This record gives sequence, C-alpha cells and structure tokens, in this order.
Amino acid sequence: MSGKKTVFKLIDQWDYKIFVWDLLYDIAGSILYAAGIYTFAGSAGFAPGGVSGLALILNSLWALPVGTVTLLFNIPLVIISYKAVGRQLLIKSAKTMIISSLFLDVIFPYIPMYTGSRLMAAVCSGVFLGAGMALFYIRGSSSGGIDFLALTIKKKKPHMTIGIITLLIDLVVILLGWPVFGDVDAVLYGVAATGVSTIVIDKILYGTGAGTLAIIITGKGGAVAAKISENVRRGATVIPASGGYTGMPRDVLLCACSKAEAYLVKGAVFETDQDAFLMFTETSEVLGEGFRREQ
Repeated sequence: MSGKKTVFKLIDQWDYKIFVWDLLYDIAGSILYAAGIYTFAGSAGFAPGGVSGLALILNSLWALPVGTVTLLFNIPLVIISYKAVGRQLLIKSAKTMIISSLFLDVIFPYIPMYTGSRLMAAVCSGVFLGAGMALFYIRGSSSGGIDFLALTIKKKKPHMTIGIITLLIDLVVILLGWPVFGDVDAVLYGVAATGVSTIVIDKILYGTGAGTLAIIITGKGGAVAAKISENVRRGATVIPASGGYTGMPRDVLLCACSKAEAYLVKGAVFETDQDAFLMFTETSEVLGEGFRREQ
C-alpha cells in the first residue's frame, strides 16, 4: 500500500507542462543540431568539434551512423561525469541525446544535403549547431559529450574555464579530421564552424560578456543559495539587507556564473522563491575560485 502511495506522490509532483516544454525545446534543438551536423558539416567534408564531430570522422571512414555513434560515445562520458554533472542534468541530457540521435539517423538521411560552397557550409553548420545547443541550455539540458567532459575536468581544475576546456578538446577532434578528410581546409572549416557556434550560443543566451553576475533579492536567502549550489554547483554570497520601502528583512545574493549557467541559476531561484527579484549583469572579467585566477 505504501508503495502505491509513493508512486501516486511522484505522479502528482511531475509537472506535465515543464515536460512538454522540455520536449518541444529538445525537438526544435535537435532539428537544428542535426542540420548543422548532417546537412552541412557532413556534406562539406569537415568535422566540427565535439563528440558529433568525432562521429562524423568515423562515418567518413566506415559509414557508421552518426547519431548512434554519438550516443555510444556519450555513455562512458555520462558514467565518468556523474558526480560532476549531477542527476538532474544527466536525466534531461539523456532525453536530449536520444532525440537528437533519432533525428540524425532516422529523419535527416531523407533530407537533401547541402551541396554549395564549403565556407557557407561551415558558417551554416556553426549557426545551426549553436542555435540547437542554446535551446538545450535554456531548458537546463545538454547535448552531452564534451559538455560533460568539460564539467568533469573543471571540477578537478576549477581555475580553468569551461570555454577553454571545451576549445582544447574541440581542437583535437577538428585536427583529427585533417588526415581523414584529406585536406587542411577541413581543419579550417571545422574551426570556423566551432567559432560561429560559440558566438551564436553567446548571442542567444546572454551576449558576449566574459561572465554573468546574478543579483538576487529574496526572503529565502539560505534556501535559494542551497538550490543554486545543488543545480548549478556555484556558490552564492548572502548579504543581509532590508527593504527600503517596507523595512522587511531581505537577503541579497551575489552569484557569479557563466552565460550558459545563467538559465540554470534563474530556474533555481524561482523554483525556490516565486517572489524573488533577479537581475543579471554582464562582467568583463571574473577572477577567483571556480574561475580564472590572477597570475
């Protein structure tokens, strides 16, 4: 009897609206992501960074399905990065990875591939990839792969930024495309596509600043700080304050985060306190624990 009550309790707690929105964003993001990988990068003969780029290289060598190979590569990365990433992000990302793999292997092989110039293919690949990944980030999900590996490395070396870690790994994958695709242009177009995707992600999320500062005014400072730490693995400084008009006690939280993490911070804040006041401001440079240290 207690087991049935537990099941019904879990069903009651499940938010159907959030699930539907997550699913819609996953589908839209997967369409854009698959177009960037299959329609443009695959047809033009270059590999953008990331696990999907590595899957494209194996597809060129042995005609292995890109989506399936991407999914298989992500399995050990999920296992390795479980502690660094957290259960909630892994569950959402697993759904995203399965949907994007289906689009790559089942739907997009029936869509005509781009046959124009390789330069335009690189630009379009970057735009579509960046837009797709930004949609995943907005819903607190990820395409997996390099994102998970970067978060794991960052946990071991907190002074390194996720952007730098991702860039270094992407460069290794892109360079592998040189001997496989047979020309140095494959490397140049891969770098161009990766650069464009990074710019598009920044533009869609929070612009071009090096970091983001969240300023939160709430009556539940401790609970909000704990939720941010749980969901985003970022610390927050809690400053006691009072309302200038009401005189009521309030807490002001300061939380420095990356642009990709800003949506996760937002979700953590309003999940805990619907009446919170939240501001994001761009920072030109962030130094200290968890970010770059002053040399």
